[in-house]
Amino acid sequence: MSKVSIGFEGGQVLSIRIDADAEKALRKALGSTGWHELKTDDGEVRVDLARIVYIQTDGDSSRVGFGV
Repeated sequence: MSKVSIGFEGGQVLSIRIDADAEKALRKALGSTGWHELKTDDGEVRVDLARIVYIQTDGDSSRVGFGV
């Protein structure tokens, strides 16, 4: 599972945890329009692809403590 932050027009950010297949499907869908469904740890989320301005992935979610 990776933590993915999705930034939307207007400044809203959605942080979710998705598996590698879901992340790959989201990246493939970018640039198109319509709604894209993501299965997350917490349930299903639908995002409007036309409103996404960035995606940030944090694959090292097992860090503990303070680091640089």
